[in-house]
Amino acid sequence: MTTSEGRRSLLTVPSEAVGVRVEDAPLVPPFSSGGLHDVFRRRYLLRLLVRKEIQARYSGSFFGLMWSYVMPFVRFSMYYFVIGLVLNLHSNVPNFAIHIFCGLVFVHFFTETFTSGTKAIVRNKAIVRKMAMPREMFPVASMIVSAVHAFPQALILVVASIAAGFRPDPVTIGAGLLGFAILALFATGLALVFSGWNVYFRDFGQVVSVLTIFTHWAVPMIYPYSKLAESSLGGTWVQTVYLANPLTEAVLLLQRAFWVPTCEGQAPCTGPYAMPPDLFARGAVMLVIGVIFLLLCQWMFTRMESRFAERLVT
Repeated sequence: MTTSEGRRSLLTVPSEAVGVRVEDAPLVPPFSSGGLHDVFRRRYLLRLLVRKEIQARYSGSFFGLMWSYVMPFVRFSMYYFVIGLVLNLHSNVPNFAIHIFCGLVFVHFFTETFTSGTKAIVRNKAIVRKMAMPREMFPVASMIVSAVHAFPQALILVVASIAAGFRPDPVTIGAGLLGFAILALFATGLALVFSGWNVYFRDFGQVVSVLTIFTHWAVPMIYPYSKLAESSLGGTWVQTVYLANPLTEAVLLLQRAFWVPTCEGQAPCTGPYAMPPDLFARGAVMLVIGVIFLLLCQWMFTRMESRFAERLVT
């Protein structure tokens, strides 16, 4: 067929097609809005984003991932020196170093997820505006990056606990996993909803910085839980509110996993005030609440994300 014949055939319209109206296809989003399910369905893209976050954080750094060891060690040394040596508040707490470091490692994981996840959408606004992908992927990637940074610290905690007499068993492993799961659920949920709010009002980044100031004092990390239980506040509504904090419940479970086995038979590891009653039952309830909380935050995030590209222009 010659070129001129080919052109005539393309321009020829069958007579029966004249006047036929072609219906427009319905408009659909460029990606499925499967939420968190869609995030983990695209695991390859999630791995790339996590790798990008880690490389960006240590870009131009000489020590790189070593800062994951240095910063917690400096923070631990500061607390141990001031609280333990200067104020001498650890004299009645056996293995006080493990007690405080156990809380410090996982509370830092929570605050880092919350802080970096809040800024995740704004920090990646170029990708959000140009690529069709689940926007939940950015806060989730922040949580995974925080877990990667917490792993070396947790490894040091395990080694120190074993040296102090810790021996893993199903109860301690279950307590540790339950405590970490509670932290991950609530931290990811907060990162999701605050990352959405931060797109509309950048003040929320500062709000998160203020909220995280209270985290180290709102949990039994610098002081043992027995101090509160034995005080005049032990039987009041204050303790009820205190134990309703998911961060408190998670830290207590993690201390049950790592600290309590190293000082069994010594006060305040034993006795009626060592740990709150029904610790594992409370943890299971908190885990269910965490799942519901995460789904609620996912729903709130979905309601906000339709205008992200518009708000991220500036």
